[in-house]
Amino acid sequence: MTTMLAARFHAPGEPLRLEQVPVPVPGHGQVLVRVNACGICGSDVHFMDGHAPVARTPITLGHEPAGTVEETGPGVAGFSPGDRVVVRPGDRCGECQACGSGRDNLCERSSVLGMHVDGGLAEYVVARAADLIPIPEGVPFEQAAIVSDAVATPYHALVERGGLRAGESVAVFGCGGLGIHAVQLARLAGAEQVVAIDVRDPALAQARECGATATVNAAEGRVSRRIRELTGGVDLAIECIGRAETISEAVKSLKRGGRAVVVGMGAEAIALPPPNTFTWSEHSLIGSFGSSAESVRRLLGMVASGRLDLRASVSDVLPLAEVNRGLELLRSPDRNAVRVVIQPAGGGD
Repeated sequence: MTTMLAARFHAPGEPLRLEQVPVPVPGHGQVLVRVNACGICGSDVHFMDGHAPVARTPITLGHEPAGTVEETGPGVAGFSPGDRVVVRPGDRCGECQACGSGRDNLCERSSVLGMHVDGGLAEYVVARAADLIPIPEGVPFEQAAIVSDAVATPYHALVERGGLRAGESVAVFGCGGLGIHAVQLARLAGAEQVVAIDVRDPALAQARECGATATVNAAEGRVSRRIRELTGGVDLAIECIGRAETISEAVKSLKRGGRAVVVGMGAEAIALPPPNTFTWSEHSLIGSFGSSAESVRRLLGMVASGRLDLRASVSDVLPLAEVNRGLELLRSPDRNAVRVVIQPAGGGD
């Protein structure tokens, strides 16, 4: 086994190319993982469309891999061939101030799979052993794969950054792969009211199925006003889109003392209400990026126990040969795909 099949990104506007590339060799502290499942994220679509940069081209995309340990490099303890693992999206140095303070999602020298280094849309991926998390028995690879980003990222925003408490009210702006899980997790965390906002009626219908107590179609008028009519203002707003307009509306939807957490990535400058309004209400605007390893472990445990049901989150499961079709499914405005999962090396559960 010297080569493997990988989905390679060469330039914006071009489809991914399926190419034979060398199988990576695990170095000190690293593990070679056979990829049984890898989720496609909206970020992958942004890379393909030229709306977000990658560090180099060509590069193998995919930052939501799960699979089985194939080989361990020197200095690895705790993992053996055949172990079922999730690979966290980013590599952490383990030495900087952020890593030492328990916030390794903010590692100063991090590198993200599929953005800085070759990712998981390939038959094999190499990662640090420290970035692997065991998959509990009974959790399918395709569900485990999406936990590392599509589920853990909104959990981090809601609980670890937003400080969600039982009985509070939440507004979720954008009901794609991140937002739909934010709705589900907010209800699991005890939110009394969860208002879902999107411009797509199918997405809003799915949000209701995931526990939203109310929905607002943003195409129909002033969103923050409608949210305030429904709730009197929310305690916590989660913005999963990354647009200046929706961030502003998220802040305006808050009650006094409320928190707005921005998860969405974008290039537009943020416009806030005047300081006398912002400070008088003691509003908080908080950034949120990625998640902690503990969040991923906790969420995998919730899936294993049946408390968190992700079956509806996996919209399609496709072989690596159909990766470009998977990307088109995410782009399609007529189809509400939460996560498309690719099986580069087969399912193997």
